[in-house]
Amino acid sequence: MSTVIETEEHRALRTAVAALGRRHGRAHDREALWQEAGELGYLGVNLPEEYGGGGGGMAELSIVLEELGAAGCPLLMMVVSPAICGTVIARFGTEGQKARWLPGLADGSRTMAFGITEPDAGSNSHRITTTARRDGDDWVLTGRKVFISGVDIADATLVVGRTEDARTGKLKPCLFVVPRDAPGFGRRRIDMELDAHEKQFELTLDDVRLPADALVGEEDAGLLQLFAGLNPERIMTAAFAVGMGRYALGRAVAYAGERQVWKAPIGSHQAIAHPLAQSHIELELARLMMQKAAHLYDAGDDTGAGEAANMAKYAAAEACVGAVDRSVHTLGGNGLTREFGLASLITASRVARIAPVSREMILNYVSHQTLGLPKSY
Repeated sequence: MSTVIETEEHRALRTAVAALGRRHGRAHDREALWQEAGELGYLGVNLPEEYGGGGGGMAELSIVLEELGAAGCPLLMMVVSPAICGTVIARFGTEGQKARWLPGLADGSRTMAFGITEPDAGSNSHRITTTARRDGDDWVLTGRKVFISGVDIADATLVVGRTEDARTGKLKPCLFVVPRDAPGFGRRRIDMELDAHEKQFELTLDDVRLPADALVGEEDAGLLQLFAGLNPERIMTAAFAVGMGRYALGRAVAYAGERQVWKAPIGSHQAIAHPLAQSHIELELARLMMQKAAHLYDAGDDTGAGEAANMAKYAAAEACVGAVDRSVHTLGGNGLTREFGLASLITASRVARIAPVSREMILNYVSHQTLGLPKSY
């Protein structure tokens, strides 16, 4: 693979999105920022031009989320709506599904959530029990989902269910668009100790009846379609983490350069400066892997992108947690005040280690898929 170097267009995109982020800042109005980002074409930069998108890919979309995060105003639903759902529909949806959903996902006027995680399945997607059965021309979905972001603000949820293979009798994954107001589609908010605009929900699907065209793509495509959405999810989670780490580090560097206890700013002391320099290095390395993953995905190398996206997500999460921890420590007591806005990131930064796949499952993936070691599960 050729070295990933950002183009002049990429650098211009970074500059423009960073300016948007600075205008909104940490205390932003999520709806106003989402609307403006959509109107400027940033939310749909990865979607096809013929449906109102920017015609780019994950390289461009990850830049948008990273820069908003670095300004203190990341938009979590970017991971879900344009990256996962938009990508899956653009790659596998019918012409009708594309026309119905992509223009709205591109300009932000419509939002879609993504439902895969289940209470008893955890990281094992093969244990998903949400099932879809045919009833005439319709589909009927039954099951539960948990930790689903932004269902209350989404027009629909792209739900991962399983259908029975008529030839083998085995269940295979399939994707369905479930409208928010579909009868039998219930939600319960999960009380989280996260300072986030986007809320988490448990979903129940109680014989939710859907028309035939609710199925996205081919019934037999299975895992191919599923992982077409999961690789962008990992890349965007990396962007989310890198942006958050950069925001925390920026606050700490500014504080260390001004805070004076003895005769010089505390940033002149190596005990303060070196940990911050280490975090900067770790964040830059994580970004490089994220860029590699995006490049491979946009080039159509799903297998290579899978490995790189997992590594990028792992590296970015570790770099983010480290940057937040060191930044809070640099500010001392001020690091725990609302005024400086870093304490809430202690919890938020852990999310990247846990979701959408845990660091341990990524290590399982790399040890088995990359290193060829025996599978442990």
